Amino acid sequence: MSRMYAPPPPTTGATLASAAAPAAPAGDIRLLKRILAFAVPHWQLFILSVLLLLGGIGAELAQPYLLKVAIDNCINVPDPDQAGLIRLMFMYLGVSVAAFILNYSQANLLQKIARTIIFNLRMTVFGHLQKLSLSYYDHNSVGRLVTRVCNDTEAINQLFSGMLVQSLRDIFVIAGVIVVMFGLHPRLAAVSLLVLPLIFAFAFWFRKIMRRAYDTTRFHLARLNAYLAENLAGMRTIQIFTREARQLQNFKNINTDYLKANLQEITLTVSYSNLLTFLGQIAVTLVIWYGGGEAVRGFVPAGTLYAFISYIRQLYQPIHHLTHELGTIQAALTASAHLVDILDEKPKIADPPQPVRLGRIKGRIDVQNVWFAYNEDNWVLKDISFAVAPGQTVAFVGATGAGKSSIINLISRLYDVQKGRILIDGIDVRHVTQHELRRQIAVVQQDVFLFAGTILDNIRLGRPDISEEEVRNAAKAVGIHDFIESLPDGYYEKLYEGGLTLSTGQRQLISFARALAHNPAVLILDEATAHIDTETESLVQAALKRISQERTTLIIAHRLSTIQHADLILVLDNGRIIEKGRHEDLLALGGHYARLYELSWTMETDGQATGKSS
Repeated sequence: MSRMYAPPPPTTGATLASAAAPAAPAGDIRLLKRILAFAVPHWQLFILSVLLLLGGIGAELAQPYLLKVAIDNCINVPDPDQAGLIRLMFMYLGVSVAAFILNYSQANLLQKIARTIIFNLRMTVFGHLQKLSLSYYDHNSVGRLVTRVCNDTEAINQLFSGMLVQSLRDIFVIAGVIVVMFGLHPRLAAVSLLVLPLIFAFAFWFRKIMRRAYDTTRFHLARLNAYLAENLAGMRTIQIFTREARQLQNFKNINTDYLKANLQEITLTVSYSNLLTFLGQIAVTLVIWYGGGEAVRGFVPAGTLYAFISYIRQLYQPIHHLTHELGTIQAALTASAHLVDILDEKPKIADPPQPVRLGRIKGRIDVQNVWFAYNEDNWVLKDISFAVAPGQTVAFVGATGAGKSSIINLISRLYDVQKGRILIDGIDVRHVTQHELRRQIAVVQQDVFLFAGTILDNIRLGRPDISEEEVRNAAKAVGIHDFIESLPDGYYEKLYEGGLTLSTGQRQLISFARALAHNPAVLILDEATAHIDTETESLVQAALKRISQERTTLIIAHRLSTIQHADLILVLDNGRIIEKGRHEDLLALGGHYARLYELSWTMETDGQATGKSS
């Protein structure tokens, strides 16, 4: 059952800034280096892109100069030069076509490079997430991680697809225009640049404000995604408890916070953009005022004045772009900080530097003086010790929170013990690779997860070496084969995420078939029959009795009637083993197990009576 999420009340700007603060990097340069490392394999294509860029810039800078020559030498002269004007017209057309081709080729190439880089970045982040221990997912919501893998990588895509080369373009254009302007008329060029220091000072100050705004927006986007993912996963619970209105109000509060952060970010961006445009117009005004006066007095040719106005527009447009790219940089830095945090997260469960070769195990398990806590000092297991012989069936019994599932998690090494050790065939599980260990252990859980895809794919689960015949044999062994064959596409029937078109019992039986098809040496059933009806359970129990003869089987029991055949039953209470023995011996003892069995038998009897009466 999904827990209900009660979001905090709408937060103020100060609170949001502090909440987003953890995403702030230790150093922007460090972050850029980490992310730019993904571009290093493509350095040759980047150089080609820069060369295309320089060619395009050269063609664009030539255009105002050609117009200046046309006005001063062919038009604004006592004897207009018609032939020269035609030649300049074709030259202008030629450089325009060249600029178009070069700029198009550069932009197209850059987009392909950027998409490839982001593809590799997403693969790296997702691959790293798969290596992280389950304890990491205990403290990080699905929605937040989806935001990191999808939204944050897309923000970084803007860095590679436009900002980097665009910034180089802007710098080259600014440098080229300034050189040409000073070559044409130094004093007029100096007047044109009077506003430039003010623009850069304003951009430097604005950068800090935009960083906080982007941090805040990303923080609220992650909040929104996390809440949405949780509610979609828990929609059944929401509808059963008629919580739709309350959850909608909570979503509105979170969405409102995100809207406010977005509007604040947009307001800052629009204000900044328009102010830069205004400062650029001031520069044009200064050139017209000073240059126009000089032109009237005959000191500046009309073509030169026209060229200057064109160059000023070419100058302040890249300045506008360059300073406006600060927003893209801030978004990319914020996203980079989030992704670097994930990539820097070290798995708490790590393979040893020199692992022991495990080979095909016989299935002996020794748990020796194990202490374990999910949180420090809050011990879930306290000095647990027991041994399981190969091929033996051992059941774990106890109230919720007694530590049953924790033992299973430790044997599979989803978590590591704090004290003691767990041995498989005499080898400490920490001395072998996780892959080799888990490949020989199959776990069937109470809550089954089926992936989107065919039933065949779900039973194989990434093991193409498992033949279709082996899949069918496993399905027959657990009694689900006939149902699968009755479907229109049989084993190739498509399932939606979670297998929601199937009943709970059918999903559970498919998970049994999945476990059996993998032919594990150790089979773990974590309350696997809790959701199966009595008739289906009888089929499963018969199948389990057959298949457990050749492998070690560990069972966490919800219905105590299902573990009477176990070779050993361990009774846990508050993290300790308080009783152990066979079913008959524990009943004769008249202790904790006997009371649990009596209670379980009464509940099952009442349930069957209720079912018959209904």
